[in-house]
Amino acid sequence: MSIAVCPGSFDPMTLGHVDVVRRARSMFDQVVVAVAHNSSKRTLLPPAERVRLAADALAGMDGVRVVTTDGLLVDLVRDLGACAVVKGLRSGADLDAELAMALMNRHLSGVETVFVVGDPGLAHIASSLVKDVARHGGRIDDMVTPAVAAAVLDALAPTAGGGGEDGR
Repeated sequence: MSIAVCPGSFDPMTLGHVDVVRRARSMFDQVVVAVAHNSSKRTLLPPAERVRLAADALAGMDGVRVVTTDGLLVDLVRDLGACAVVKGLRSGADLDAELAMALMNRHLSGVETVFVVGDPGLAHIASSLVKDVARHGGRIDDMVTPAVAAAVLDALAPTAGGGGEDGR
């Protein structure tokens, strides 16, 4: 059985992420979506919420599961017996940002990274832009699932106590 790991912070998971996971699933028997928890990175949504929202967004996709990770990606890949890491690309800038990590992962473990070119109709969607649009009162319901939209708006609400891990 071929297993691939699709890592990210998924803060929040977008329809672009869902597209990449769906495409990866067509290439591998199983795709493990690894929601990264990095205590030094500022996030809007706490790790457990990001895992729940990712699982909800990917529900119904056979052969896909969601886990959380806070260590080296290569350790998770090794523990799962995965043969590849899958990363989505929207543009050449994404490749520039991902290439060094792909080479380091191969250096550390021999695991290859498979780059999946995302749907051009979703190329403008990035988690950071979704949060920015929501912060300024714009619509995000066409960029994320309904559950993700609700969670982002709730985390940004003034009465929400400031939202995610960083206490904002």
